[in-house]
Amino acid sequence: MNVVVIVTVAHHASDGELALTPVHGEALLTHTVRGLLGVPEIDLVLVAAPQRCAQSFSEALRGLPCRVVPGSLRQAFAAVEPDLPRDSVVLLHDALRAFIPAATVRDVINAVGDSPIVVPVLPMADTVKMTEASLIVRTEDRTRLRTAQTPIGYTLEAFRSAEPWDVTGAATVPGHPDAMRVTTDFELSLAEAIAAAPKNEETL
Repeated sequence: MNVVVIVTVAHHASDGELALTPVHGEALLTHTVRGLLGVPEIDLVLVAAPQRCAQSFSEALRGLPCRVVPGSLRQAFAAVEPDLPRDSVVLLHDALRAFIPAATVRDVINAVGDSPIVVPVLPMADTVKMTEASLIVRTEDRTRLRTAQTPIGYTLEAFRSAEPWDVTGAATVPGHPDAMRVTTDFELSLAEAIAAAPKNEETL
């Protein structure tokens, strides 16, 4: 089985710049890619870089054995698709989720096959309210609600036909709090603490 990861910043226009935010002396993107490269099951890490960020991404990743492809997610995939074996697993990962534990990545990889699409999730802890005209009208039952994380795992055939980021019908595995999207000052402070903490085999 061949495992390829595509790291992307496709959610918001500002994500490319956010991926270059310094965390513990290095770009957030550098932490993301280095962590993925540390998972032995992963054979290749591709980074889909927005054209405006391609040079900055390449500089942030200098010395790391990954491949930066300027352009979209699909352009990055097209660069390697012809060489992928039929039993390949494709992981789609948000560049701003830099500190997902290696064990969670392995859980996603191992679950692909039993299901064509797999996503790590966390139970929702907050109380969720529905509103109308700024008034709370009811409380949602959160026991069935989950927050989705990445990497999303696909069989090769599923990725070819999937709409990126649409995980309707996907199987789930447990996610991890460290896999947060780092976008706010508070999350950056948490990321600094994670990056500075002693490393162990369970953390990217």
